[in-house]
Order: sequence, then structure tokens, then C-alpha cells
Amino acid sequence: MLLVAMDAAPTGALVIPHGVIIVGAAVFGVVALALAWPVPVALSRATWPMRAPVMALLLWQVIGLAGGLSMIGALALAGYAALPQHPWLAPIAAVVFAAYLLTHLAVTIVQVTRLRHRHLALLEMLTSPHPTRARTRVIDQAVPMAYCLPRGASSVTVLSQGLLDRLDADELVAVIAHERAHVEQRHDLLLLAFRAWRSALPWFPIAARAEVEVAALVEMLADDHARHEVHDEVLARAILQVGAGGAPGADQPVSGSMRVSDRFRRLAH
Repeated sequence: MLLVAMDAAPTGALVIPHGVIIVGAAVFGVVALALAWPVPVALSRATWPMRAPVMALLLWQVIGLAGGLSMIGALALAGYAALPQHPWLAPIAAVVFAAYLLTHLAVTIVQVTRLRHRHLALLEMLTSPHPTRARTRVIDQAVPMAYCLPRGASSVTVLSQGLLDRLDADELVAVIAHERAHVEQRHDLLLLAFRAWRSALPWFPIAARAEVEVAALVEMLADDHARHEVHDEVLARAILQVGAGGAPGADQPVSGSMRVSDRFRRLAH
């Protein structure tokens, strides 16, 4: 009997005890659960991200990536624990979940790319170049508005005439520097990943909260870039002018975040 059992196992094969697989699945599940609820909730309520937005953004990326990988790992190990005699069937749930997330990421990229292409085509028809600012276009709109449209070498900053009528020279420098930072630092790519996460899990409240928090944090990064160009009080005035129209800009869903007030508090220090 012993000889038969030994012959049944492939020579040199690494056999992981069934109990270890169960424990591993449980550990991955606990990590995934923690990264899906208490950890991001605590981060969204913390006050330190306003002082270190770069670190907070990195942490949000770690939470998103590690949370997804932990869930995939938990599903894979649970499959092996439930179907030890069918190793080809065991990882199906994990593979399907991973494919689901990647598909939503690909679909989101395609959708956003098409929307930006159409938006740029409309801007060519509905706006005029700014007389002194390169890659800046002006739309004949009374509502104060400013946003960037990231698209590689074709990236542009869009300003409304209503905003230009309100801004002084320094405030205009602040707004353009802020929007240029979004383009140069490729904040759109970061936001794209979290938009895809929210699209994949629309019923999951943390996905929406993560997108809003990340959007607010990239606004702080763009503020920090603009602070090299103008004084903090000038930037604060410019932010108020842009926000007066209730339109913070394209692809920036920050209205639901407590970080909006953080932007002004950090400029006051």
C-alpha cells in the first residue's frame, strides 16, 4: 500500500497539505476584506493625506492592487481546497474574476479614449486659441470654467471666457499651471484605473469613494505644482473663481469628497 501511494505521486512534486491551502485561502480572504472596507474607510477619513498627497495616492494604489490580488488569490486557493481532485477546475472562479476586472479596464480605456477624441473634435469647432498661451483654448461660455483634456501631444487646457473675465494675470497663471500639472504628471492614467474599478464594481461603495478621494488628491498635487508659480493666496482665489461656476473640470469628480475643504486649509498654512 505504501509503495502504491508513493508511486502515485510524481517524482519531485511539491505536495502542499490541504490544511495549508485552507489557511492560505482564509488569510487572503481576510486581507481582501480588510482592504475592501475598513482600511480605505480609515484612509478616506484621515487628516494626514492633505499634508502628504503623494503618499496617500501611493497608498490608494496599493490598496486597489493588493485588494484585487488578494481576492483573486483567495478564490484560487478556495477552489483548490474545495476541488483537490480537479486542479484544472479549481482556479476557474479566480480566472473569471481577474478577466472581469481586466475587461472593465480595457473597456474603460477604449471609452475614455473615444470620448476624448470626440471632445477634442468639438473643441476645434467651438473654441478659439488663446492669444498668448500655447495649447490653451477659450470657449465662449459665461460660466467660469477650466479643465484639461489629456491626449498626448494634443493635450489642451480649456478656459471659459467667463473665467478669463474674472481672473487677474496672476490668477490666470495659477489656473494654467494647475491644469498643465494634470497633463504633465499624467493624472488621467491614475484616475482611469479607479474609474475602471468603480465601473467593474458599481454596487461596491468603496470603489466610488476611492475614485472621489483619488480625484481630490490629484487636485492637491496640481495645486502644489501651481504653488511654484504663484503665491498660495493667489491660487486660493483662482480656485474659488473656477469653483464659482460649479464645474471643477473634466474627469474630476471631487464634489463628494471632504478633501475639497482640505485644499484651502493646506493653502492657508
